[in-house]
Amino acid sequence: MISTRIGFIGLGNVGSSLAGNLLRNGLDLTVRDLNEGVVSEFVSRGAKRAASPRQMAEQVDVLITCLPSPAATAAVMEGADGALAGLAPGKVWLEMSTTDEDEVRRLARLVEERGAHAMDCPVSGGCHRAATGNISIFAGGTRATFERVLPLLKILGCRILHTGPLGSASVLKVMTNYLCTVHLVALAEALTTMKAVGMDMNTVYEAIRISSGNSFVHETESQVILNGSRDISFTMDLVIKDVGLFDEIAREHRVPLELSPLVLGIFEDGAKRYGPRELSDNIIRRLEDACSVRVLGSGFPAKIVDDSPKEPGHEVVPRGRERPAA
Repeated sequence: MISTRIGFIGLGNVGSSLAGNLLRNGLDLTVRDLNEGVVSEFVSRGAKRAASPRQMAEQVDVLITCLPSPAATAAVMEGADGALAGLAPGKVWLEMSTTDEDEVRRLARLVEERGAHAMDCPVSGGCHRAATGNISIFAGGTRATFERVLPLLKILGCRILHTGPLGSASVLKVMTNYLCTVHLVALAEALTTMKAVGMDMNTVYEAIRISSGNSFVHETESQVILNGSRDISFTMDLVIKDVGLFDEIAREHRVPLELSPLVLGIFEDGAKRYGPRELSDNIIRRLEDACSVRVLGSGFPAKIVDDSPKEPGHEVVPRGRERPAA
């Protein structure tokens, strides 16, 4: 698998970091994106470019998509000169976007009709970990396909969880993004309240970090909030998409959620006020504006960087289960 030809469509914040790991590890990589500037940058570093998704699918063994929405993936796969037309028996499609489980299953059926294999493999952990290969990956699909692509996934990420049938990874991904969003909204309220009280914000950060109130979101996103950049490489429209997908899953299964609709409404209001492409961490502006304050600290970074070395990629086995035989 490591000598396999890889095609990567979608060189956004996460996609460019993931594809960069493949390039740094010397894999045969072909890339495509609507942004020709980023494509040219990858080509200058040794990647190839494809004239169309179909041409890419014809030329590679594994096709990876990492796109901002289910509609974008559908356009790449089914559009004129779409990737589906270039897939053939034995090829593999990895959908690494955060997407809808029903949509990924629908496209996977079309992939399988052509004799190819499909998995949904969304990532979790932030762009800073995607850049170093220390990100976590959920992988949904058959065990046989998972075993085949596991060496590749170990390059792309660190902790690899086989989640079960195709589509299961996408369900878990939107669940984790929902939890991340709840933590972000709660932190915005906590930080703004402490600012209004007159607390030193650097002290507030440390109080949360060493306490039961700590979280991964605090240790990363609170830093760029307190810096003022609010740049975690994620936007409000993407939050609305992801939390909306989680909310749909709950409604379909008649789970009477209370927090999810509230959080979704908060971000819909934020997008209306500041624009859908506003940085997601600037959701705190709603409270800053209401209280006429700026929630800032000192010495915090404008961007989060993972300065730890690449950890060896490995499969994570759920508690109480034995690792499947190779």
